[in-house]
Amino acid sequence: MQTNFQFTNRFANALPADSETENFCRQVEGACYSRVEPLTTANPTCVAFSEETAELLGLRPEDCGSEEFTQIFTGNKILPGMDPFAMCYGGHQFGNWAGQLGDGRAIVLGEIINNKKQHFTLQLKGAGPTPYSRTADGLAVLRSSVREFLCSEAMHHLGIPTTRALSLTLSGNQVVRDMLYDGNPKPEPGAVVCRVSESFIRFGNFEILAARGETELLRQLADFTITHHFEHLRADGTPESYVNLFSEVVEKTASMIIEWMRVGFVHGVMNTDNMSILGETIDYGPYGWLENYDPDWTPNTTDSANRRYRYGQQPAIAQWNLLQLANALFPLIKETKPLEEALAHYADQYQSGWNGMMAHKLGLLSFREEDKTLLGGLGKALQITETDMTLFFRLLANLSHEKMNNDPVSQLLGAYYKPDEINEHTDSGKNKRNLINQWLESYVRRAQSEKLSDVERTDRMNSVNPLYVMRNYLAQIAIDEATEGNYDTVRELLDTMRRPYSEQRGRESFAEKRPEWARTKVGCSMLSCSS
Repeated sequence: MQTNFQFTNRFANALPADSETENFCRQVEGACYSRVEPLTTANPTCVAFSEETAELLGLRPEDCGSEEFTQIFTGNKILPGMDPFAMCYGGHQFGNWAGQLGDGRAIVLGEIINNKKQHFTLQLKGAGPTPYSRTADGLAVLRSSVREFLCSEAMHHLGIPTTRALSLTLSGNQVVRDMLYDGNPKPEPGAVVCRVSESFIRFGNFEILAARGETELLRQLADFTITHHFEHLRADGTPESYVNLFSEVVEKTASMIIEWMRVGFVHGVMNTDNMSILGETIDYGPYGWLENYDPDWTPNTTDSANRRYRYGQQPAIAQWNLLQLANALFPLIKETKPLEEALAHYADQYQSGWNGMMAHKLGLLSFREEDKTLLGGLGKALQITETDMTLFFRLLANLSHEKMNNDPVSQLLGAYYKPDEINEHTDSGKNKRNLINQWLESYVRRAQSEKLSDVERTDRMNSVNPLYVMRNYLAQIAIDEATEGNYDTVRELLDTMRRPYSEQRGRESFAEKRPEWARTKVGCSMLSCSS
């Protein structure tokens, strides 16, 4: 394996480390991170790697197929220049302050610069305990690692800001987990994912320092963040510079949430420690994809009672999380008004972006004020009967005036889980088929007003409405097979998700709606945080 990694390790070099060098669980104060090395694993195996992420790092496919690659990115081999550490941060979990959290099972190997002068941090998830592991072992199992690996890359190819995944390796060890929290723990295959991002700084990195009153350290972290990750801003130590930083994070976060909503992605655990300062999707735990359109759906069993992190509430939760970041930055600004003004822009930025995004999903050239009625009707039409969101928009793209008849909904039957239900009546006595047809007729009239040809509209819609998404049941099939030592589906899904907007011959099964057997199957409907 040829590695030309140039390690810069900017975070570790610029910010203070934990003075305690022993690896045991503790409260870490006066520091941004603790140095710690990954556990040595028994007999690691590389399950899959991302060629695109490898290329970012200057690695060739043949490098990734080497034994040395597997040893490095399972944590068994530390290269010269690496400076492994775990970050210290806190966070609000399900709306409550949880205190210190930190990288309980994530270990940064180091930060590199590539031949394009781009900086990337290499981080192993599941590589062993750190001072922030609390009562856990710092390890990860194959099922959660497959999900994180595949979804990280799928999100990137969908055009959504995200951390990347370089590799998925089996550690060779068994890890005991109680998947359903029902008192029945069992051993599962251990695994490690190498995650890649410009930075893994989170809202919680700032929150923990503010909560402890470590204002000068908070200032150092904010100045570092501006200098290295928001280079167009000035890190001059003035309150204005920190307000500008916050404004940028507000904008990036709003943009990220709009993209989640566009494709039906539900993060599942939007705690503040799972919010990236760069506006990237981070920490793929119990995430899920809307299959039947249900704004109240959450994939997280821990959230099943209150549904705080349900699909339809993600924009509001992001705003709440930004408020917590504003509170953390307040000691550097000492005025609430500029932070309040910056946060107030979130709603406008989100609404404007949402309107434009939805217009694009519908093949419209721009959003008009009267389209509010059309969008409101769309939300209702999608819930009249159980409707697959992804397939609905793909089929809608093929609907045209020429194909319209007295029953346009007949062209969308492939999006309905129970097509016969559209012949039934609502509780108020209205015919479901008629209601959907009324919306379709109004949509086609609106689309015609744009003067686009049917081909142009179809192409426009298909460029933002994916055919392939990382459906929960597809991931579970890949997990089940990988657990038995067959990694073909993991690799085929990885390749399929590289072109999510294009039809791929021979992979039609990956674009099908959820099968009935997956409706309530563990791993396909809801997931726990156990991994």
